Amino acid sequence: MSARSTENDAIRVAVSTVIFSLRAAPDGDRLMLPLVRRTRDPHRGVWALPGGWLDADEDLDVAASRTLAETTALTPSYLEQLYTFGDVDRSPTRVVSIVYWALLRSDLVDTQRSTAGAPENVEWFDVDALPALAFDHRRIAEYALDRLRNKVGYSRIAAGLLPDEFTLTELREVYEAVLGRRLDPSNFRRLLEGTDELVPTESFRTGKHRPARLYRRGREA
Repeated sequence: MSARSTENDAIRVAVSTVIFSLRAAPDGDRLMLPLVRRTRDPHRGVWALPGGWLDADEDLDVAASRTLAETTALTPSYLEQLYTFGDVDRSPTRVVSIVYWALLRSDLVDTQRSTAGAPENVEWFDVDALPALAFDHRRIAEYALDRLRNKVGYSRIAAGLLPDEFTLTELREVYEAVLGRRLDPSNFRRLLEGTDELVPTESFRTGKHRPARLYRRGREA
């Protein structure tokens, strides 16, 4: 037992979630995440990631979904455990945080918030323009963003930000929003067409330009 430990020391376990979605911005859709303004000390009034305490009889995945719903009124389309953060000095009391990262389809954000009633202390922020965050939450948010950006390089996880059916242009724009850079349309199409991860439908999106075929996620995606 270390010199600073006693039999009465308590280690609390929290569950937090970094949830990403696409939100409209003046220059196009942007990858954003919701933050919660804290209403009590420590860090009262400072923005933080949504989360809460783990109940003794609760599975981790259940706790992640519950705390996210309670703090933001959001239900993720995709949820994955990210990492455990447990530095001794990350909080005034000893807290270990099990962190998840999640995706929410862009077409479900406003529907969920209007149905469940959006908390007043929740606001969406561009992932590249986050405010000051409580505890080590900036480090956590940046870690989750790196995880998402790495994963889109070898999977079609980015399609989880879109409705059930989408065009290749819409999917490319999601990749661009996640990666923060432009992609060559022709190379992107060649990369994705003919894979089992995207399934062409018989439907087309019509508009000012030529009709664009709609795709949906395949089983592999």
